[in-house]
Amino acid sequence: MDLPLGFRELGQVDYEPTWHAMQHFTDNRDVNTPDEVWLLEHAPVFTQGQAGKAEHVLFPGDIPVVQVDRGGQVTYHGPGQLVAYLLLDVRRSGIGVRELVSRIERSLIDLLASYGIEANAKPDAPGVYVNGAKIASLGLRIRNGRSFHGLALNVDMDLQPFQRINPCGYAGMAMTQLADLTTAPVDFSEVSARLREQLVNHLGYSKHATLPGDIAELTGVHA
Repeated sequence: MDLPLGFRELGQVDYEPTWHAMQHFTDNRDVNTPDEVWLLEHAPVFTQGQAGKAEHVLFPGDIPVVQVDRGGQVTYHGPGQLVAYLLLDVRRSGIGVRELVSRIERSLIDLLASYGIEANAKPDAPGVYVNGAKIASLGLRIRNGRSFHGLALNVDMDLQPFQRINPCGYAGMAMTQLADLTTAPVDFSEVSARLREQLVNHLGYSKHATLPGDIAELTGVHA
C-alpha cells in the first residue's frame, strides 16, 4: 500500500479511554487517513464482546468487566500482555475480513517462530495456539469498512485471571505465554518490535512510520 502504516507506542493505559479513542479515530477518519496500529498494555480488565454470555464470567473479583463492541466473547487484558489495536481502512485495502484475520494470525505465528515456537491457528476459533493452549486472542470490529480493536499476545504476565472466566467462551481453555515457552528472558520491547515487522509484511504495506502522541492528544478524547 502506498500510504504508510503508522505505529504508536502508548505504554500501559486504561482500557475504556483507549476503546473510546479507537471509536473516535475510526468515526473521524476519511479516505486519505493513513492506517495505524496502537501498541500497548492494559491495566487488569475483562472485556466482554458482542457475542458474550454472562455465564462465561465466572468470578471476576476485583477486576472490572467492560461490555464492548468487538466480536467474540470474554477475555482478559493485563500488564505483560502485548495488545495491538489495528485501525485499518479494510475497504481501501481490498482485503476481506476473513483474509485480514488470517494475515493477523500469520503475523503472530511467524513472530513466535522467530523465538523457535511452533504455533497454529484454528479455523473455528480465531486466535493462535501452541500445543492446544491459547497464546494470542483476536477480536475485531468493522464499522463503515474500517477496523478497530485487534489482538492480544500473552508475553510475560499473570495468567491466573484467565481462570476466572471461560476464555473466549470455552470452559477450561488452557492459556500459555511466550515467557513460559522460551529458556531465555523475554524482552517486551523486542517482542513489540518483531510484531511491528510481521504486521507490516503480512498486511502488505511498503512503508511504515513511528508516530508520536498519547491517546488524548491524538483523538481529543479525555479520560
